[in-house]
Amino acid sequence: MYKSFIQAVLLIFVASITHGQDTIVHFIKDNPDKSSIYFRYNGKILVDINSDRAMPLASTVKIIVAIEYAEQAAAGTINPNTLIDTSDINRYYIPNTDGGAQPGWTNLMTSQNLFVDGKVSLEEVVKGMINFSSNANTEYLIDLLGLDNVNMRTETLGLKSHTPLYYFISALKVINDHSKEELENMSLDEYVSAANSNHTMLKNDRNIVNTITALTIDKQYIWSNRLPAASTHDYASIMQKINGREYFSPEAQKNIDIVMEGILQNPANRKWLKHAGMKGGSTMWILTKVMYATKTDDETVELAYFFNDLSLTEQLKLQKDMNKFELAILSNKEGARDRITELLNSK
Repeated sequence: MYKSFIQAVLLIFVASITHGQDTIVHFIKDNPDKSSIYFRYNGKILVDINSDRAMPLASTVKIIVAIEYAEQAAAGTINPNTLIDTSDINRYYIPNTDGGAQPGWTNLMTSQNLFVDGKVSLEEVVKGMINFSSNANTEYLIDLLGLDNVNMRTETLGLKSHTPLYYFISALKVINDHSKEELENMSLDEYVSAANSNHTMLKNDRNIVNTITALTIDKQYIWSNRLPAASTHDYASIMQKINGREYFSPEAQKNIDIVMEGILQNPANRKWLKHAGMKGGSTMWILTKVMYATKTDDETVELAYFFNDLSLTEQLKLQKDMNKFELAILSNKEGARDRITELLNSK
């Protein structure tokens, strides 16, 4: 959940394809209980393994927030150029829980002179949520857009498996304030209600974040398992809607492109990609990734693959080779995509 999108982009498009791509393939084959993948190429389903299984999304769920932003901006409900006071965002910043995402985003905004008296445009806040996976930006945006509106978006997108979003960053205060036993005995409804109440507390008292320190590993596991969940089929369908460029209004599509397609800021990528975007998420036990691309030869790719209940060794091993796997899917260099598809579909 805490990896920098910018770093991932750089790795993906400069990495060479090696046998590391097989790590993902063999893990999916050997661990179907922990894996799900849905891959569409030129409109044809090439791989479908456990695609109807709802799994925790981690930061990949932030795509829903970005789409709700894009739709509200297209409708004129919000203005992407509105300046947002970063002190309001930082009410939700819990140090040492985002892998440096918030400081990284803040440093970029500073280096690009995008702060104006401590304020930054709403559009940049959304880009920070996607590109840096900022948790604080996410919490602020869900509040701004309206939690009910964000959840309604999963319905209008036709997502069948999606569990409701809630203030899952504020849920860290829930696990901070309760014992492992109390958390295990807490129903999901009680847990979500407590998280949403804690959001109000964080919003109204900027000092509360400093009290969230007791985030033990066993309690973090409970937090991870209770994150919003959905299937790879549903998230691949989102990728197809964005990539197809016919589902959203032109205004909403433009807003989505701005926040999702940071990868195309690199001129080298524009030589072979017309459109491309991606979002990943991770906790100590979760890895999720979704991506879409339309290449200059009009080939289209939509991919979603999720893992859960990983050991630390598995998580680190998979994460190391995800970029090679994705590049193989996108480029098909030396028939890599065809080989991956054949292996995943083999009995």
